Amino acid sequence: MSTPFASAAPYYARYRPPYPREFHALLADRFVLDGSQTVLDLGSGPGTLGLPLAPSADHVYAVDPEPAMLAEGARLAAERGLTNISWLRGDDAAITRLCLPRIDVCVIGRAFHLMDRARVLTDLDEVLAPRGGLALVASLHRPGEPRPAWVTVVEEVRARFLGTGRVDGEDRADGEDREDREDWDELGDLLAKSPLSRVETHQWDQTVRRTVDEVVGLQLSLSCGPAVLGDRTAAFETELRRALLDHDPCGTYVRTLRSRAAVATRPRR
Repeated sequence: MSTPFASAAPYYARYRPPYPREFHALLADRFVLDGSQTVLDLGSGPGTLGLPLAPSADHVYAVDPEPAMLAEGARLAAERGLTNISWLRGDDAAITRLCLPRIDVCVIGRAFHLMDRARVLTDLDEVLAPRGGLALVASLHRPGEPRPAWVTVVEEVRARFLGTGRVDGEDRADGEDREDREDWDELGDLLAKSPLSRVETHQWDQTVRRTVDEVVGLQLSLSCGPAVLGDRTAAFETELRRALLDHDPCGTYVRTLRSRAAVATRPRR
C-alpha cells in the first residue's frame, strides 16, 4: 500500500533543499570514503542523501517504504549515470531481513524521527561492519530566527484548502522541523545507551532562497499535498502563487536553516 507521499515524490525530489556540503565532507572524512565502502540510506525517499554519496561509494542501498519515492530515486540515478544504487522497498523494521552485506556507513535523514529509534540502533549493530557507523542529519529552524512573513501567507492559503489542522511536523508550510532541543537531547541519550555510543555532533547554518515556483513546489512535496488536494491541486497552485506575488512581487523567499548531524560509532577498544 502506498503512503501519502506517493503523489508527492516528484516534488519532494525537486523542491526539498539538499543537506549542506559540510555534512558530506564530514562523512568523507570520518568514514574515509574512497569508493570502496558500502552505504545504507535508510528512509531514503528519492535518495536525498544516497545519490550524492554514490560517487564516493562502492554501492549504496536505498531503503524506503514508498515505491513512488524509490522510482523517483531510480529515475534520478539513471539521469546522473549512477549505476551503483539498489532501490529496496522496506522500512526500519526490515533492516535485518534485507540480506544486506556488511554496511560501512548508514545515513538517515529526517525520517529517523518516524522510526522506532531504539530498535533501529540495535538492528544496525548487526549489519554494520566492525568499524562502521551511523550518521544522522536533520535541517531545522535556526533558534531565534524571526518567522518570515511569506510562511504566514502560505499557511493562510493552505488553511483555505486544507483546514487548519495540518501545520506541524512533516506538514509545516516551510517544509522544515522546528528546533527541538529536547528531541536532540533524547537522541543523545539513545545513542549513549546503544552499541554506537561514541558520538560526535556538528551543526551548520545555511540560507535557502526560493522562487515562487519553488515555494509552491515545496507545498506539493508534503504528505498533505497532492494526495489530499486531489482535483483542487491546480487551483491551490494558482491561488498560492498569486498570494505570494501579492506579498512580494520580487518573488524571493528566504529561510535560514540549521542542519544538525550526529555521527555514532562503536567505542574503540
